[in-house]
Amino acid sequence: MTQTDIKDLTLDAARSELADLANKLSNANSKYHGDDAPNLDDATYDALKRRNTAIEDRFPQLKRKDSPSDQIGTSAQDGFGKITHAQRMMSLGNAFTEEDVTDFVQGIRKFLGLAPETPLAFTAEPKIDGLSLSLRYENGKLIHAATRGDGTTGEDVLANALTIGDVPHKLQNAPDLLEVRGEVYMSHEHFEALNTRQTERGGKTFANPRNAAAGSLRQLDAEITKSRPLRFFAYAWGVLSEPLADTQSASIERLSALGFQTNSLTKRFENAIELVEHYKSIEQQRADLGYDIDGVVYKVDDLAYQTRLGFRATTPRWAIAHKFPAELAWTHLEAIDIQVGRTGALSPVARLTPVTVGGVVVSNATLHNEDYIRGRDNTGDDIREGRDIRIGDWVQIYRAGDVIPKIKDVDLSKRPKDSVAFDFPKTCPECQSAASREEGDAVRRCSGGLICPAQAVERLKHFVSRGAVDIEGLGAKQVEMFYHDPMLSIREPSDIFTLKRRDAAQLTKLKNRDGWGSKSAEKLFDAIDERRNISFARVLYALGLRHVGSQSASLIARHYGSWSKFIDAMENAKGMEGAQWDELMSIDGVGTVMATSLVTSFKQESERASIQRLTDELNIEDAQAPDQTSPAAGKIVVFTGTLEKMSRAEAKARAETLGAKVSGSVSAKTDILVAGPGAGSKAKKAADLGIKTLDEDEWLELIAGL
Repeated sequence: MTQTDIKDLTLDAARSELADLANKLSNANSKYHGDDAPNLDDATYDALKRRNTAIEDRFPQLKRKDSPSDQIGTSAQDGFGKITHAQRMMSLGNAFTEEDVTDFVQGIRKFLGLAPETPLAFTAEPKIDGLSLSLRYENGKLIHAATRGDGTTGEDVLANALTIGDVPHKLQNAPDLLEVRGEVYMSHEHFEALNTRQTERGGKTFANPRNAAAGSLRQLDAEITKSRPLRFFAYAWGVLSEPLADTQSASIERLSALGFQTNSLTKRFENAIELVEHYKSIEQQRADLGYDIDGVVYKVDDLAYQTRLGFRATTPRWAIAHKFPAELAWTHLEAIDIQVGRTGALSPVARLTPVTVGGVVVSNATLHNEDYIRGRDNTGDDIREGRDIRIGDWVQIYRAGDVIPKIKDVDLSKRPKDSVAFDFPKTCPECQSAASREEGDAVRRCSGGLICPAQAVERLKHFVSRGAVDIEGLGAKQVEMFYHDPMLSIREPSDIFTLKRRDAAQLTKLKNRDGWGSKSAEKLFDAIDERRNISFARVLYALGLRHVGSQSASLIARHYGSWSKFIDAMENAKGMEGAQWDELMSIDGVGTVMATSLVTSFKQESERASIQRLTDELNIEDAQAPDQTSPAAGKIVVFTGTLEKMSRAEAKARAETLGAKVSGSVSAKTDILVAGPGAGSKAKKAADLGIKTLDEDEWLELIAGL
């Protein structure tokens, strides 16, 4: 459902949306500023805040007392003392386009009544993505350190601030009263080292350096903060007993002379064009800075002008933050690795100099296939205007929401002179078997099959995954360990079920491994035994056959009913003809590609033998025939959001038993959308298409008694 245009909102609709926005933004502020665990990416948060402001501008009489427009950060957290800021700590307005920057400059001139020829200077500095901190010095001694909190009251973190190397404890030749304000941050290098240590200790890891810095500064034990190397950039001030200088730029130089770290990329400019050029220059340097920034801040340089311009409710008129696009960033492509999947596909992966994109540190990106690297799509047409991708390139990374990061563009002006085109391998990097590419296929595949260790491991990982056999305590990490351990020797799915029986000493072998003991080993063997009784559809999906997904496995299982009937059909199939082939092709949702994959897999001697060894260990339950009389029979159903009374897998299985077809996406063919809390784009699309939408209780009522 697209948002209603502001001009088309009714009074009641506007009031309702403002209430919803106030709730969402308040929660987001609490998660970001209070819990250091953001639940919205920057782009989404900024869009919601702009929407709130636009509605308030259209309906000023509806502005709420708890309007997000009047809020800064969130309340100070319990566990710390509270400090009231002598001068409120403000937030900044945002600019997202060059036009916004031009409007900002012109607005300043208009407010001050300056003639076009009157000089007006600005400073431009990187916007550090960290945690705001205010340091109060009296007679040169640091006596208070406080977070921003809600702008009025912050947390007393003096003991922690004293552990930061960039924070001077005493100042020489400083004003008697001086509040220095700036940003606490963590470098990329120290962030990676911290997460490595946390992983080794089994502790919490952080999504990005900003969260790590905020979490470290807010430790109740200052020794923990001391163990985490935080940094501090000074860029502003609060109350003063005497001015630092007459201009913003000179004041920053004074702070530097007093011993504070200030940012060397802070420059002074005369107009909007120069500001934007500096913004672009900083954006290009972003990945090499060694710390996170999310934009560039512009400030009027003349402090007398700043005083005249004053403040709005929560932001100064004389400053604005020009934000980088939240989903884009530039960085170096350090290497291209080739990964081999369970179907033998050779997938290229970009190894990047880590950069934060959309609130997440990105060090890898998909490169899709060899055509994509060459600058071609699957039809041979140019992408990126035909620019290929090479090791050593300066590349633009794209990430939106939960989408896997990918390379959007290449800056040829920064390409090394000795650069060479990437030569996509013609042999498998894991087993050195030939890697061929069938006509019409965009992917090159290893021909090694089960002799290829990468394929074997990936197929085993798929076999134990949640939608497949789903053995508690046996995940991807354990499978990889067992595969490479010659004593445990799990090389194919049947080995999992014979693990304990093959050798009476298996329990001893397993409990002597790191992370395993007698109880955990026994629990694993019990969990394996519990999965010996398993449904037809789960077994078929778990085999990891090419083109056979969970939904198609369910369709096939319901059609044949029993595993033995299905096996007979596959063994008696004669290629793309005959009764068995025709029956397979008659199943709604099964096409030539999937049918060929099924028949071919069961005709391969080694594959068939491996499957037989597995099924000899299992009790495969017949598929339940769908109820064609239920109100869900023949309907296409989509589940979205969080289901609270059953798991997604259980809901899907129940719907299919009732004769419904469960889809993962909403289209014009969808009959019912079941939407739980947190439903997003699918619910909006369903509303746009006029599709019947039920909550979980309504869905359960519809199928009650069936």
